[in-house]
Amino acid sequence: MGLLSLASILRHHGYNVAYIDCLDRFHQKALKSDPHARYGRGPYLKTRIPKPDGLEDVPRNYSRYGIREEWFRDDLLSIPKPDVVLITSLMTYWHPGVQETISIIKETFPDTPVILGGVYASLCQDHANVHSGADRVVTGPAAQHILKLAEKFTGFAVSPKYNPDNSDTYPYPAFDLQKKISYIPILTSTGCPFSCAYCASHFLNPKRALRSPESVVEEICYWHEKYDVIDFVFYDDALLVDAEKHAVPIFEKIIETGISVRFHTPNAVHVRCISDQTADLMYKAGFKTLRLGLETAAFEKRKDFDKKVTADEFIRAVACLKNAGFNKDQVGAYLLAGMPGQRISSVESSIKTVKQNNITPVIAYYSPIPHTAMWKRAVASSRYELESDPVFTNNSILPCQQEPFSWEMISHLKNLAAS
Repeated sequence: MGLLSLASILRHHGYNVAYIDCLDRFHQKALKSDPHARYGRGPYLKTRIPKPDGLEDVPRNYSRYGIREEWFRDDLLSIPKPDVVLITSLMTYWHPGVQETISIIKETFPDTPVILGGVYASLCQDHANVHSGADRVVTGPAAQHILKLAEKFTGFAVSPKYNPDNSDTYPYPAFDLQKKISYIPILTSTGCPFSCAYCASHFLNPKRALRSPESVVEEICYWHEKYDVIDFVFYDDALLVDAEKHAVPIFEKIIETGISVRFHTPNAVHVRCISDQTADLMYKAGFKTLRLGLETAAFEKRKDFDKKVTADEFIRAVACLKNAGFNKDQVGAYLLAGMPGQRISSVESSIKTVKQNNITPVIAYYSPIPHTAMWKRAVASSRYELESDPVFTNNSILPCQQEPFSWEMISHLKNLAAS
């Protein structure tokens, strides 16, 4: 979404933009898939590759997700030689893919500068500077200075047609550059007022900024009416915070439009912000999958990593959602597993608590993240040298469990949640 936001700004100011999605599920050489299946989600093509050094003993396959290397090379050759290439990556432990991608770009366009941004670049800047192969590593949100950056590498100067400090003035992200639009991610705000010990949101977006409810609903209607998009995904870190001034007007205006669409919250909503009013409006607006940021039901011990919900608040929120009409299959509570010093019995107990409230437990395996309050504890507790290489922070290997990775433990928790 960040990359397509930059593409939109550049295109809006007269730049020619080409876009290649290395995770493209709808690539012309890929097997055909239904863009509306599973509300527009995956699965992604994956290719098994050798495990990185240090992970040879992990008893699970290691894969590259996304299009095949030869497809990427052909795609690069199909576009005009660019003046500059912008590349992004999300998870820090995906950096081997970043290195490989940049290497192929430089083989194809040896004289073209490559600029790396995104989450990996921001959280692991020193590592990216040394290992990524990019000519420049940019940290933090880039929308405010993308035009100056582009001018430096292209010589094309232009005055901004938007207010960098007002997200309502930004052009919509260039989702139309995708081969198919299976869903639209929506950001109504950036930043989060909470500072949870395991989360880097406050580091990545230290300032909280809100779009107006009017602009959010106008964008939803635009994609629905022009591109027949049905599924919309809210990726806010704090969608329901200060709901009376923000989320409630958004939901009310969505309902007023009368459009028939579906909304999802895979990034989770704050439990204590759910009320009879917000639950009722979300149900009427068309929310289909709700994820709650519970993290643990060991409420008496959670002060070490966040202070965002109490037991009473959780019980009340679930009651509000049920009264509004949501069922068990629509509402899931994220539970973190694999945190430093966490006992499996604590996760088991949390699963049981969630099930007793008749909603769905959703296990989320902890990934250590630099610049978070929990990072030092993670480094101290891990069996890997986390600071030496972000590849060791991969949550699929449970890096902060002292004992080696165990399929038995994963299966046990999965079965307990599903039973």
